[in-house]
Amino acid sequence: MQEMIPINIVIGDRSYRIKVNPSDEEVVRKTVKTINEKVIEFKTQFAGKDMQDYVAMVLVWFATQISAVQASDSINPELNQRLDSIETQLDLALNSVR
Repeated sequence: MQEMIPINIVIGDRSYRIKVNPSDEEVVRKTVKTINEKVIEFKTQFAGKDMQDYVAMVLVWFATQISAVQASDSINPELNQRLDSIETQLDLALNSVR
């Protein structure tokens, strides 16, 4: 098991010291970068809010992205099963014609 390493991250106007697995550090830093980019984007779209509002908006955006991915993942197996069924039916129809 890898030992956790401490890293400093900044989200919005606040600095946080967290511990992560060394293998996860790059992903965490990229995620923090995305969060801060979204905060800036929401600041330009919705002026006059405070930082907590922007961070909350980013949280809702992230949760929505995750929900959309999970929904598409759950649809794909069903779609693939239906496509396989149609392909089987077409194969049977083509073989009966020959």
